[in-house]
Amino acid sequence: MKTAGKSFWLWRAVDQHGVVLDEILQARRDKAAAKRLLVALLKRTGAVPKRIVTDRLRSYAAAKRDVAPGLGH
Repeated sequence: MKTAGKSFWLWRAVDQHGVVLDEILQARRDKAAAKRLLVALLKRTGAVPKRIVTDRLRSYAAAKRDVAPGLGH
């Protein structure tokens, strides 16, 4: 996605019913960006899910190990 001539990645968290839980724009698609999304999502919902489903980007797995190591992926 481009904003003001710069490229950004749109990160979205969606629950099993298709409801968008959180959206953020990040300049990078790395571990730090994935970690920011996971931490913000866990704070907002106040609960840790049993598992997450992603597009298998390795950044998610690295961030998940730091934030919630017991979480299924």
